[in-house]
Amino acid sequence: MRRFIEWLERLNQKDTKVRAVLRRSLAFDPGAFVPAYPYVEPFVKDESDSWRREMHYLVAGLWAAHWREERLGGLITIGKACAVYQVASGSTSTERRFITLLDSDSDQLPHHLRQMVALLKEQPIDFDALLTGLLYWNDDRKRTQNGWAQDFYRNISDDMETESISQEEKTA
Repeated sequence: MRRFIEWLERLNQKDTKVRAVLRRSLAFDPGAFVPAYPYVEPFVKDESDSWRREMHYLVAGLWAAHWREERLGGLITIGKACAVYQVASGSTSTERRFITLLDSDSDQLPHHLRQMVALLKEQPIDFDALLTGLLYWNDDRKRTQNGWAQDFYRNISDDMETESISQEEKTA
């Protein structure tokens, strides 16, 4: 999957219009915005599975909307990004939104994911991992959803423990 994001990055280096077109594509169903075709179709031209094609278009749009010139630190999964955001912001609605995302069916997923990625604008999301997870979204065993949930809750508890220890040190 890494090749797809690298492909988008190379296109972006040649012409920054790429990001504008792909951002605009998020206002449409994945794969329905014709001006985005020149940027995604050459990469997925041999893909016959409509779900896989749509997820490439969705991730391309999300990548473009989330793109930043400089990112500090490494890329993180969507589950960890949600956990970091919740801890940093103190927002109690992040977990509810995250659960809603995990419970999304194929039709709801693009909408909920667009909202979540917009919320996580400061987090360095790993779009390669995001695409990989989305390609297996409809797996009967919900491996993607389980993996994202594990990332979220593992990082929430780690961050909460760290925060608790810092508070104890300050009062001691």
